[in-house]
Amino acid sequence: MLAAFQQFFREHSEHWAVRFQYQEAGPQLLLQAFLQRIVNSGERIEREYGLGRGRTDLLVEWPQRGGAEKFVVECKVLHKSLERTVAEGVEQTAGYMDRCDAAAGHLVVFDRRKGRSWDEKVFRESGTAESGAEVEVWGM
Repeated sequence: MLAAFQQFFREHSEHWAVRFQYQEAGPQLLLQAFLQRIVNSGERIEREYGLGRGRTDLLVEWPQRGGAEKFVVECKVLHKSLERTVAEGVEQTAGYMDRCDAAAGHLVVFDRRKGRSWDEKVFRESGTAESGAEVEVWGM
């Protein structure tokens, strides 16, 4: 699902992200709209609107027998170094995974810096939090 979004974002972000007054919200709103199309068949997306309150940006819930399987999606716009953004984001995502009892966590890092090629911006790697939790890291 996030791999498909990477390709979508690569192809369309410059046309859509500039339409938002609050430029940092643009990438996250595009991701939410993309995911909403996918989960319209009974799944649910919880969104955080109270920034700075220590809650995950997106919590996707997939119905399963005996309950819902939960996936945390944390979004970051790159301001610091990529290494620092990923390290801090992996710890934050792992904390949300624990709080939400999520099966998996994903950190999405939007690189809005000018002069960087898409080959530099788009990546997928695994990160491990101090707690041992594994977090998939997606560059866009």
